[in-house]
Amino acid sequence: MALEDVKQEYEALVKQVKYHNHLYYDKDAPELSDYEYDALTRRLKQLEQQFPELISEDSPTQKVGGAVSTKFDKVQHAVRMESLQDVFDMDEVRDFDRRVREAGLQPSYVVECKIDGLSVSLEYQDGIFVRGSTRGDGDVGEDVTENLATITAIPKKLSNAPRFLEVRGEVYMPRDAFERLAKEQEESGRQVFKNPRNAAAGSLRQKDAAITAARGLSIFVFNVQQVEGHTLTGHQESLDYLKEMGFPVSPRYSRFENVEDVLREIEAIGALRGTLPYDIDGAVVKVDDFEQRRRLGSTAKYPRWAVAFKYPPEEKDTVLKEIEVSVGRTGVLTPTAVFEPILLAGTTVSRAILHNEDFIREMDIRIGDTVRVRKAGDIIPEVVCVVRHEENAQPFVMPSHCPSCGAPVSREEDEAALRCVNPECPAQALRNLIHFASRAAMDIEGLGQAVAAQLVEKGYVQSAADLYTLSFEQLLTLDKFKEKSAQNLLDAIEASKKNNLDKLLFGLGIRNIGAKAAAQLAQRFKSMQALRQASQEELEEIDGFGGVMVQSVLDFFAKDGTKDLLTRLEEAGVNMLYEGEEKGDRLAGMTFVVTGTLAGMSRTQAEEMITQNGGKASSSVSKKTSYVLAGEAAGSKLTKAQALGIPVINEEEFLKMLQ
Repeated sequence: MALEDVKQEYEALVKQVKYHNHLYYDKDAPELSDYEYDALTRRLKQLEQQFPELISEDSPTQKVGGAVSTKFDKVQHAVRMESLQDVFDMDEVRDFDRRVREAGLQPSYVVECKIDGLSVSLEYQDGIFVRGSTRGDGDVGEDVTENLATITAIPKKLSNAPRFLEVRGEVYMPRDAFERLAKEQEESGRQVFKNPRNAAAGSLRQKDAAITAARGLSIFVFNVQQVEGHTLTGHQESLDYLKEMGFPVSPRYSRFENVEDVLREIEAIGALRGTLPYDIDGAVVKVDDFEQRRRLGSTAKYPRWAVAFKYPPEEKDTVLKEIEVSVGRTGVLTPTAVFEPILLAGTTVSRAILHNEDFIREMDIRIGDTVRVRKAGDIIPEVVCVVRHEENAQPFVMPSHCPSCGAPVSREEDEAALRCVNPECPAQALRNLIHFASRAAMDIEGLGQAVAAQLVEKGYVQSAADLYTLSFEQLLTLDKFKEKSAQNLLDAIEASKKNNLDKLLFGLGIRNIGAKAAAQLAQRFKSMQALRQASQEELEEIDGFGGVMVQSVLDFFAKDGTKDLLTRLEEAGVNMLYEGEEKGDRLAGMTFVVTGTLAGMSRTQAEEMITQNGGKASSSVSKKTSYVLAGEAAGSKLTKAQALGIPVINEEEFLKMLQ
């Protein structure tokens, strides 16, 4: 592979992993399974090992965790909260053991379950719990003391405590608590957490501690970070000590003298996976002796004295009984495999998305086949392959007509999806309504899937405009609706009228137009009326708008029913104007890369100033870069800019450009 191709792959991987890190650590909303994410990061590390000259200062391999939230006060960790290096097969564990022994050590190892939750630090002064914080980026975390104090498993007063103690633990949500929460969220129309780990993180980061208290969180403590007034020499000793003081410690931990016994314990823990009342995603192997740990030290990101073995997705074979087809909000027909129930990662599953007819055809999936299913990352069931075609297996053909309304379906050029062509399809109406009310769109609290389904089924709502004509009496006819819940929903609908234009545009569900693109449209045209009259040429002038997006906008406003829908929304009092801050044009057409430490502003602030003045802020230097804004310790981006002949400016020069 040519070096330029390697660079392109590396830069794309850095961007991709950073994006998914943001979703996982900061938003608690991952799009990828752990297995898929691990594959990306392993490839990134592989490239960095082969081509160390490519390593960029903002590579996610050089950092721990995510950004620190602005919702809570910051906590500077006295002892860095490091993450662990992941390994994925037994030979990698043997390699770890070899490296430890090559350092001249004869180690004992402690093996314990790796709980899938959120890492926190707990501090005790004279046995009294005084502060708790999240890991954050490893150096700085969030002060969540009040929320942690609601977790009953965390002792608030220790017996026989040292003068000062800091411990590290993993806050998690037991599976039964997660199931209760998911049911409550679905019934109340709120967004449902994808898995217990995200539920735990989201629950701990609530501004209202009462909400955290109601979520049923728990904790396992697995490490001593600091201790004053007591001497500890090893990890197993420290876990025993923590247990004596009343901490719930790692549920299974044992010490071993050789690596083969370690491997057997990893297998034994893996066999328990799915039978435990909480999620585990691996097993942790740690050098027991603290002095040996000190001698081994750490890299910039990982300790050299520990690794985390990550289990591969569990796979099982089952029989495909049928394929059901559902209709989404954009009319897309989605096939779903229905198979004999199997236990995967602790839950019983009987369904998995099959994506589209091309996927079914390429895998040659037939009804009656024995198929292999996994729950990648313990989240989303998926069909891996066909194990064998059974004698009576029947080929599956996607329907030629919509299963919801009976209208013909069509497949557009360059698309794998089949779509219902009927704009009044009831299934589309339901999905559109759910999307319109979602948090990222009009944010109508209390209007989730269950409530939306009832509104459509009873004929109260056929389009988003019908929401604004709902009566108190109509809502009282809905299942589980009383006077208070009816009034709360009416209030939420009324409040949604004041949303900015970008929220409305996203809520309308224009094909290929996400939240960011909706914001760009609102900022560019300022009003719904101006956008409706926009020409193809005007839309093409928007940064990042290609032919597909432009055509989607034009098609939406040309579609039968759009004019009536918008008229009704406007008559109901829904805001049709963009009321955000005006953008300047001083940096129009320019692309900037910000690097290093600036004296008077953060990188984020600088990038906001760039976009607010019509420029584009990029994360990587290329021939298309107009300027590199460089502060202290600018690093590899500055070097690359100089090599490409890109103009480099300082903070003072940048501010002059804005005058």
